[in-house]
Amino acid sequence: MYNFDEVINREGTNCTQWDYVQDRFGQSGLLPFTISDTDFALPKQVIQRLNERMSHPVFGYTRWNHKEFKNSIETWYQKRFNIKIEKDWIYYTPTVIYAISQLIKMKSNENDGVIIQTPAYDAFFNVIKENNRTVVQNDLIYKDGYYSIDFIYLEELLSKSNNKILLLCSPHNPTGRVWSVDELTTLIELCRKHDVYIISDEIHMDIVRKEYNHIPLFKKSTENIAIVTSGSKTFNFPGLLFAYVLIPDLEDGNIFLRYLKQRDGLSSPSIMGMEATITAYNECSEWVEELNNYIDENIKLVQEYLERNLPDIKLVYPESTYLLWLDISGLNMTMDELQERLIKIGNVAIMDGKTYGGNGQLFLRYNIGCPKSKVLEGLNRLKLSIYKG
Repeated sequence: MYNFDEVINREGTNCTQWDYVQDRFGQSGLLPFTISDTDFALPKQVIQRLNERMSHPVFGYTRWNHKEFKNSIETWYQKRFNIKIEKDWIYYTPTVIYAISQLIKMKSNENDGVIIQTPAYDAFFNVIKENNRTVVQNDLIYKDGYYSIDFIYLEELLSKSNNKILLLCSPHNPTGRVWSVDELTTLIELCRKHDVYIISDEIHMDIVRKEYNHIPLFKKSTENIAIVTSGSKTFNFPGLLFAYVLIPDLEDGNIFLRYLKQRDGLSSPSIMGMEATITAYNECSEWVEELNNYIDENIKLVQEYLERNLPDIKLVYPESTYLLWLDISGLNMTMDELQERLIKIGNVAIMDGKTYGGNGQLFLRYNIGCPKSKVLEGLNRLKLSIYKG
């Protein structure tokens, strides 16, 4: 058993969520439910392995291209998703966004369009714009508290010759959707029909509700597709800077490797990130099951609290992730008014959904990757912010 109720003081560690909340919210000392990392300790097996590696006094250049690393990924995918990943598909990347950036350069030209399904992870907007490509929004359909893909409009966008890439988020952040077999099949068929490359960000693949199953895109096709992912969201070690990309096409893989090694000088990975990933994938599947059970309990806590205390706020049920998407359209106030009250009255930081595009201006994104005590304190502060004065 793992103790996810343990409260760990992260202040003074230079962490973005706690120590630098003022950067985004303009005020320090707020209780944060913001950046998508968690407040949970790493699995004890990972900490033990990192401590063992720390006992060796040399931290030189390190190889990632070896069987121990690749075997851990093969094993994880086989056991968790029942899919065979070939070793020569696997490439290291320091972060998921770095890999997305390189793939955008590889598969499009400046001013070409990259389609995203909004509301979408805010870093997608930045990485597209900073590579001098055009953000093309395929807004998701929101009906009766549920999001779905607008395939009619998607095909219209895919048919335009300057739109070269679909940047998919699977499972989806921030709405929490786990795309179904039918949805993924249709998506792949449309992209194949219009010769559009798919970059699938699957970093939330392991944090899924019991009644749903994440389907890696390679279960449907390996043609004109790359998957980018990491253990960092699952096991909470994004600060160790280690991710990986799966590229079945050998020529594309060689180009990516050349960018990584020769152009950007990133051939040597973070030792600790690599060790953490290998150990987590080889030894910590039980920890993930307990994490998912705990997140399920946190979701139930939020659902019941909202029903009793804040009935005008509706939870979009999250099929995946530890990020809750809260519909505030029933409140008699604007998002700007709500954010002002959250900060000044509740002393709490909850992400403004406008950050994610689409219909995000009607939502808060609430991070429940934390002990129940913090989740409940945040809800109490949300209630105080709305009703006081």
